[in-house]
Amino acid sequence: MKFRNPMLIVADMDRSVQFYQKLLGLDVILDFGANKTLTGGLCLQTLESWETFIETKKVSFGANNAEMYFEEDDFDDFAEKLKDFALQYVHDIKEHRWGQRVVRFYDPDQHIIEVGENMQAVCKRFLAEGMTPQQIAGRMDVPLTYVYESLGELTE
Repeated sequence: MKFRNPMLIVADMDRSVQFYQKLLGLDVILDFGANKTLTGGLCLQTLESWETFIETKKVSFGANNAEMYFEEDDFDDFAEKLKDFALQYVHDIKEHRWGQRVVRFYDPDQHIIEVGENMQAVCKRFLAEGMTPQQIAGRMDVPLTYVYESLGELTE
């Protein structure tokens, strides 16, 4: 058994593809009409076809019970890019206890999208702010070896 892809059901395929292309930089790599696979493996399926697959019209959007998670190497640049989009936010940009900055918002069909700062970038940001690798490991609650690997140093 192998897990292959997450799939989101969408009311308007063109609108959803445009959203994921413009905001998250994903491209269509497989196009089966009612089903499209985007870079990274995210699949989109039309609502109409999905209803025939599951043999019911009882499909709901906006349940707030799952999310698609993405990581961004240059979080500051992405945060600036967000200003060009009219998004409905789950929450504004915030920094988690371990230092990772994240933002959550809804896609056009009310699926939650989270974009988080790449964890290696968090290590590098803390180093640039003057923290030692030991302080970074403590702040992020990760092994010191993880910090050294993230900083490109293999030994203490």
